[in-house]
Amino acid sequence: MAQDVTVGFIGFGNMAQGIAKGLVNGGVISGSQIVANSGHFDKAQAAAATIGAKAMHSATETVAAADIVVVAVKPNQIETALADVLDDLKTDDKFIVSIAAGRNLDYFEELLGDGAHVQCVIPNTPIEVGQGILVTENANTLSDSQRETFEALFSPIALIERVDTPLMDIGSSVAGCAPAFTAMYIEALADAGVKYGLKRETAYRLAAKMTEGVGALYMATGTNPGAMKDAVCSPGGTTIKGVTELEKQGFRGAVISGVDAIQNG
Repeated sequence: MAQDVTVGFIGFGNMAQGIAKGLVNGGVISGSQIVANSGHFDKAQAAAATIGAKAMHSATETVAAADIVVVAVKPNQIETALADVLDDLKTDDKFIVSIAAGRNLDYFEELLGDGAHVQCVIPNTPIEVGQGILVTENANTLSDSQRETFEALFSPIALIERVDTPLMDIGSSVAGCAPAFTAMYIEALADAGVKYGLKRETAYRLAAKMTEGVGALYMATGTNPGAMKDAVCSPGGTTIKGVTELEKQGFRGAVISGVDAIQNG
């Protein structure tokens, strides 16, 4: 069911556009219910036009038109981007959804003071096609009705996974950064398929749909991933030989090391 709200984006880069496309293509809201501003009006206007949204010239215009304000600028740009609308955001008539990594509720309470309603999240890129994740900070200042609106708006296009504030960074690494790892895995599988004769497009489709399907199987059944692996590995069969080689090459350790690099970087 379409929601009767207007969503305003302060900042309209790739991630913001992905969320907007997910909302529109998922039938949650129409393009006419989206407004957005960024540092480059012409670019914002061109991007907004693709989904029937409206570009605004300033954050002041965006906030005035919106019920829900998505703060989608880089973390170090937040204070500048919100400088002219700090008082306008302190109202019961609207709430803020921040997608800025590393900025939690405490930051916004210090910046805005009392009166603002804030929910911090970290999205990932599959939200554009309605298969996203929102790592969502447990702590928030939304009212009950605002929380219901937040859920109704985003749950059709994303898994809303609530975590405590200290776990936001690792949650965002697993959900927000790892799509790059997964794309590399799909690419590597496809390369192997091409090596043995598959057409590139066929190999990509097989690898991508397999990855999607394994995730869907886990979400539907909750089966331990180790058990899912074992179910494919017949004694003396071909799959266990591939698994053994991946273990020799440090496959799982490499993934963990990649997350370590993000956390410690």
